[in-house]
Amino acid sequence: MQLTDTFKRVKQASKRLSLLTDEQRNEILLAVSQAIMQQQQRILDANAQDLAKMEKTNPLYDRLQLTESRLEGIAADMRNVASLPSPLGHVTKAKTLPNGLRLCRVSVPFGVIGMIYEARPNVTFDVFSLCFKSGNACVLKGGKDADCSNREEVALIHEVLEQQGISKDVVALLPATHEATGEMLNAVGYIDLCIPRGGRKLIDFVRDTARVPVIETGAGVVHTYFDKEGDLEMGRNIICNAKTRRVSVCNALDTLLVHKDREADIPQLLAPMQGKVTFYYNDESLYDTEFMDYKMNVVTVASLEEALAHIDQHGSGHSESIITMNEQTARIFQSHVDAACVYWNAPTSFTDGAQFGLGAEIGISTQKLGPRGPMALEEITTYKWLIEGEGQVRA
Repeated sequence: MQLTDTFKRVKQASKRLSLLTDEQRNEILLAVSQAIMQQQQRILDANAQDLAKMEKTNPLYDRLQLTESRLEGIAADMRNVASLPSPLGHVTKAKTLPNGLRLCRVSVPFGVIGMIYEARPNVTFDVFSLCFKSGNACVLKGGKDADCSNREEVALIHEVLEQQGISKDVVALLPATHEATGEMLNAVGYIDLCIPRGGRKLIDFVRDTARVPVIETGAGVVHTYFDKEGDLEMGRNIICNAKTRRVSVCNALDTLLVHKDREADIPQLLAPMQGKVTFYYNDESLYDTEFMDYKMNVVTVASLEEALAHIDQHGSGHSESIITMNEQTARIFQSHVDAACVYWNAPTSFTDGAQFGLGAEIGISTQKLGPRGPMALEEITTYKWLIEGEGQVRA
């Protein structure tokens, strides 16, 4: 399979995006949002084809499923992105040198962003909205589980773009094959940045294979530590929300750490989830497991220090939380834990671009070089230096 022609067309289209004003981009995003609502049945029909191929017991089923309410949420997120200020043209640094040269650092698009994702059809719309708003073209590589959904969604986007006189090549969907992934990861000169969004296996493969720049996102082995000074009722609500709101997402709780002085409270902490979640107790074989299912490991620790050591060894750098009424303990936890998002008396379910007021998100970065945490408009721009002079030459 040769996808070079596709990559060339997207690269060329990305250059023309710079000619659009922010108002034009917003109008197109609003038009796509309206089309989602007007033509949601065609998307749901395509999604039903994907769902029919997957067992309902599969942990990815919930992530794959689209509903009217979820499409309404996707359309609302797109309208929200359209309402946000443009991330382009911001002067992030300016200075005048002693020789009179004027330096200005300005935010600009990356160019072409490649996105690799699995059974997540919502990502197709989220990535398009964020990339288009930030002046980036995008190359999408979805998984075979969501291929019918993704193709119908991109077809809808293409229809709106053509109606608005915009090249449909600003967004391309590759075949749902392993070979297409390999070609994207080697598309040097065409793909300016690649973002994998999925499980650890996918992310490791992309990082180890890519010849284009990569930002790692997604995989989350998430902990909540219930301290000896944690409030029981608050803890019940936070833990239940973190685990059961949506079990298939990367910010869902995997391991609950409980201080040994509060071991007797474990049954009450877990009571809201009884009959819904399968609990494991101090199971060392599950310390590194991202369940993406109604399953959770409960581990007792002797101290704050032991909880921190456990997270240090088994956390994935995504989201971690502490439940305590002791501010000093909370500050030590937040200072020590090495993760993109560290919570105090709040559930990890809030790790989300929309919840952070960023519009939608393109992923949750778990690395330290470049963006970290929810990635939205600002995080998918880079910058260039503009230098002005009056004929100065360097000695």
